[in-house]
Amino acid sequence: MRRRDSIESRMRRLVVSVCVFVAAFLAVTLALALAYTGQYKNLLYNVTTASEFNQDFKENIDLKMYYYVIESQYSEGLPIQEVQAAQALAKNLLSATSQKDSLRAITSVLDLCENLEEKIYQIEETQSYDDRQSQLENNIYVLTALIEKYMYNYLYYESAQLNRIQQQVSRRLAAEILLVLVLSAVLTLLLIRYSVRLARSVTQPVVELSRRAEDVTGGDLTAREPVRSETYELRTLSEGMEQMISRLNAQIQEITQKQASLRKTELALLQAQINPHFLYNTMDTIIWLIEADRPQAAEEMVSNLSDFFRHSLSRGEDVITLEEEERHVCSYLQIQQARYKDILSYTIAIDPALRGTRLPKLTLQPLVENALYHGIKRKRGRGCIRITSQVEGADVLLRIADDGAGMSPVRLEELSRAIESGERVGFGLAAVHERLRLQFGSPYGLTLASREGEGTTVTVRFPRREREEAER
Repeated sequence: MRRRDSIESRMRRLVVSVCVFVAAFLAVTLALALAYTGQYKNLLYNVTTASEFNQDFKENIDLKMYYYVIESQYSEGLPIQEVQAAQALAKNLLSATSQKDSLRAITSVLDLCENLEEKIYQIEETQSYDDRQSQLENNIYVLTALIEKYMYNYLYYESAQLNRIQQQVSRRLAAEILLVLVLSAVLTLLLIRYSVRLARSVTQPVVELSRRAEDVTGGDLTAREPVRSETYELRTLSEGMEQMISRLNAQIQEITQKQASLRKTELALLQAQINPHFLYNTMDTIIWLIEADRPQAAEEMVSNLSDFFRHSLSRGEDVITLEEEERHVCSYLQIQQARYKDILSYTIAIDPALRGTRLPKLTLQPLVENALYHGIKRKRGRGCIRITSQVEGADVLLRIADDGAGMSPVRLEELSRAIESGERVGFGLAAVHERLRLQFGSPYGLTLASREGEGTTVTVRFPRREREEAER
């Protein structure tokens, strides 16, 4: 076992040697330490307590209230307990706060929490869905943002005050060190060797620990060898820091994996959804064809519908080949052309060499559906949907173009922002974009181009990967 040579034991040997000369200094140091300890301890308590504030407070409250307002199956009821917990934390800090700016910030947090609780109960009493949505956006989201802002302001003020006290202590300490040097001048020749050794054995590990702390602050959570030191406390501190970093890194990886798994599950559920209106309308068309004594057309439509759902299932796979995706969207277009034969035509020109490339299923169908319902049908007269492919470096570009109604520049910019931010607008575009980003990374996804009255083009970018490459 390593020798437990602590700072205390080493300092004790030094103090015994110079106790006569430093007795007065120790008395002054003790008095100053007691004077600053109380204030430092109180501020440290406030900063530590404020740090317990849930960093995800706004996100959690907003999400739970959103689920409650839309009556989602994921709703857990009103988040009153979270708000009350924040109130309790604010009251605790209020009783221990004396600084003016900090007091104003934590008082604002307490008032906003009370207001937030009232607004939550107000939503509970509101019956109209539109009113609830309005209250959610204008009250809940605003209040949670303000609570989070003022709590961070409080933490900033208290930390700044703590830093000022530390600077004062540092200045006092510098003066006291100078006094020690003067009082210890007569012992310098006798103690120089021991003092240098002691200082080096303490300061060098502290510098290394400080650099390590800066690396951690910068995001470096790689586990390293503990700092070597002859001092027991510094060895223990370094070992504890490395253990804490290892656990923190493991927890971050675990949380990241859980979030990715949850997101994939949500997207898998999204992929499994089929628009019931499409099925109803298709069945109605089949019935109409039978009643019109067109059994062959009805048979073709039933076959296309069967192919459509079979390709939608894709043997349970989330990632399929471009050839399978092409057959799926072709079945969809054949069904829709039977319904809208007077206004819809289409062409599919995908390079056969790309058909083994893999991409998330249900990528093209939502984009084609969007082109039909929000492009072709809004145009007076016949329209055409064109699906083409292009290789660009190591990437594949699929373009779904229509000559329909198109979009204004304002609407185009709105949709482009919504796709990037993940907002649930844009007729399924955001969902397709998000699935591509999750599967392949940030360089990939959708881009839009449109001119009002001329049509819209949606470009899908994804890497060219065959089955073997995708499974690596």
